[in-house]
Amino acid sequence: MKITKRGVKRFKISVLISVLLVAIFAGGFYFGKNRNQASNSLNRLLAYSPEVASQALGTSSSPTINFNLYWQVWNTLKTNYVNKNQVTNQKLFYGSLKGMAQSTGDPYTVFMTPKEAQRFSDDLAGTFQGIGAEVGIRNGITTIIAPLDGTPAKRAGLQAGDKIYAVNGQPTLGMTIDALVNKIRGPKGTKVTLTIIRQDEKPQKIVITRSVIQVKSVKTTLRPDGILVIRVSNFNNDTEGLFEQAVNLAVQKQPKGIILDLRNNPGGYLQTAVDMASEWIKAGPIVAEEFNNNRRNEYPSNGRARLQNFPTVVLVNGGSASASEILAGALRDYKKATLVGETTYGKGSVQVLDNLPNGAELKVTVAHWLTPAGDFINKKGLKPNIVVKMTQADVNNNRDPQFTKAIQILMAQKAK
Repeated sequence: MKITKRGVKRFKISVLISVLLVAIFAGGFYFGKNRNQASNSLNRLLAYSPEVASQALGTSSSPTINFNLYWQVWNTLKTNYVNKNQVTNQKLFYGSLKGMAQSTGDPYTVFMTPKEAQRFSDDLAGTFQGIGAEVGIRNGITTIIAPLDGTPAKRAGLQAGDKIYAVNGQPTLGMTIDALVNKIRGPKGTKVTLTIIRQDEKPQKIVITRSVIQVKSVKTTLRPDGILVIRVSNFNNDTEGLFEQAVNLAVQKQPKGIILDLRNNPGGYLQTAVDMASEWIKAGPIVAEEFNNNRRNEYPSNGRARLQNFPTVVLVNGGSASASEILAGALRDYKKATLVGETTYGKGSVQVLDNLPNGAELKVTVAHWLTPAGDFINKKGLKPNIVVKMTQADVNNNRDPQFTKAIQILMAQKAK
């Protein structure tokens, strides 16, 4: 993880992907120059009279914004809303900022209140109270992106692709990610009921007991057959150190091959994904960003490449998103690994995180990212070299045909 002197973390956002641990999950932020200054300017505008704000926001090339309308709506809600005591100035103010972000139509551009921003930070630290799943918006429907290993969500049987129809009996249609997060999160020991729809099946209710979620993002196993399995569930605060241990084990033990399991990994820190890819790729760009002013920025390999000579299979599925797709896409384009599994999620945008006054934060989509070969995977994902489906019958019978295929590929390569 790379942190600038101003304390702004740089990483790739994973699907708004909200951690149902539950929280808005993070992916690829990087420091945005002068954005705090711009936000502070807007705060100052709102403190002025409507006339001053309207004049400041109007330009010669666009109609003047009439801020009288804003204050009219504000005052009407304060005066006439039936539950008047619930309409606080803070709720109205934060709600208007959320609406401003939502008006972009981009699910990854989000204003976070101080409470939500703190939860976001806690999630990256790897400790949560919730159920241990991540969600995103797909075709306007709240969908499970990935249940995390060893969590109540995983034990309860939630699967990637499950659509959340209701939470504790309340329909989720039209519910924002933030509202959904607030309903699913809760103190350990308490229960939450999710009504989910899986593929074409009828809705089913799953009762989950919340718990403290502490997740190590990397698990490494050296199998008796000499294959090293590196399972990466997120690109979080602890990933860099844990992956370094995995690389050291590979250098020491010289395995026959490596299985890098990125299934149901929603992403995380951009620089961590770049550094991990660099363990296979000696030189060249790992990922490129394209901005709205036609500016292009590339992230090069750091040149370590300690794993470049090990046959490698990368496992992916529909829950593999953002930073996972950056890593898998780079290894695919440089022909350093065989991708096995199912088409990935398809999240190809970059967000910048701005720290705002009073602990609030704003995530803004500022760029698209491309693989080294120039592939823009947004909404289409990465198609594996070898497609292997995981069926419901496989799940029910504890079978993993994708993992089995990876073993077969590595054993066949070793035999040559």
